[in-house]
Amino acid sequence: MQASGDHRSNLYRWRNQYGGMKGDDAKRLKELERENARLKKMVAEQALDIDMLKELARGNW
Repeated sequence: MQASGDHRSNLYRWRNQYGGMKGDDAKRLKELERENARLKKMVAEQALDIDMLKELARGNW
């Protein structure tokens, strides 16, 4: 029974997110979401690098 409920909630979520889109639009959205996630990861890594360089500049290493 639980799997059926999960399936329904996923279906409703998908319908709300992609319901009015054509196939190409949904595909483009997914591509943009992947690119956004990749860019967010890059920014986070750069922020860590900056923090590390600041610590090095202070002589804390």
